[in-house]
Amino acid sequence: MMRSRNGREVLIAPSILSADFLALGDEVREASAAGADLLHLDMMDGHFVPNLTFGPPVVERLRKITSVPLEAHLMVERPEIYLTDLANGGMHRVTVHWEASSHLHYVLSRIRELGMRAGVALSPATPVAMVSDILDMIDLVLVMTVNPGFGGQSFIGHSFEKIAAMRALLDSRGAAHVSLEVDGGIKPANIAQVVDCGADTIVMGSAIFGDTPCEAVFREIRERLEKT
Repeated sequence: MMRSRNGREVLIAPSILSADFLALGDEVREASAAGADLLHLDMMDGHFVPNLTFGPPVVERLRKITSVPLEAHLMVERPEIYLTDLANGGMHRVTVHWEASSHLHYVLSRIRELGMRAGVALSPATPVAMVSDILDMIDLVLVMTVNPGFGGQSFIGHSFEKIAAMRALLDSRGAAHVSLEVDGGIKPANIAQVVDCGADTIVMGSAIFGDTPCEAVFREIRERLEKT
C-alpha cells in the first residue's frame, strides 16, 4: 500500500494479462516481492469480449505461489457459472461487468455468499449512475478507462472526469466501504492524476510487466504519488 500526496491510501494491482505467460510464475513472484497489493486477473470468454484468456485452473496455480490477494475481472457472459470454482481456487474478490449480466443482483449476492468481495465494472460508455441502486451490494466499483478485452490500450482522456464523478457519487451516498478501482492505460506518468481524481486502487499491466524491473517501476510509482 502506498500513500498519495493528498493522503489517500493507494493499492497497486498488477494485471497479469501483460505478463510473459511463458514465465508467468516468475513474473508473479517478482511483482509480489516488489509490493503488489493485489494481483488482477482479466478473465475473458471470447463472447462478451473477442479475446480468450484463462480460467479457474490458472487461479488455483497462482494461489500456490503467492500470498498476495487475487482479484478476478470477469469480462464474460454468464459470470455466475465461474463463481464457485473461483471461490474454491482462493479468489479474494470478483468484479463483473454491469453490461454483461441480466441478473446482476443475483450474481453480486452469490459472490458474497461464497465468501468473496463483490465488484461491478463499468465500460467507458456506461454512466456512473448505473451503480446507484447497488451500492449496498458491492465492495468496489471498477471504472474502465479503456475498452474491455484488449491489453496495452491508451488511457481515454475524458476518463478523468468520469473517475471524479464516481468519487463524488460514492462520497455523496456515504459509500465509504466501496473502493474505487481504475483500469486501463495507467502508467507512472499519469497515476498521480488518476489518484487525485479519487481512485484508491490502480490496475497496471504493461507499465509493470515490461522491460523495466518491477522493483524500479514500483519505486517510480511511489515517488510520483508522493510528489507535491
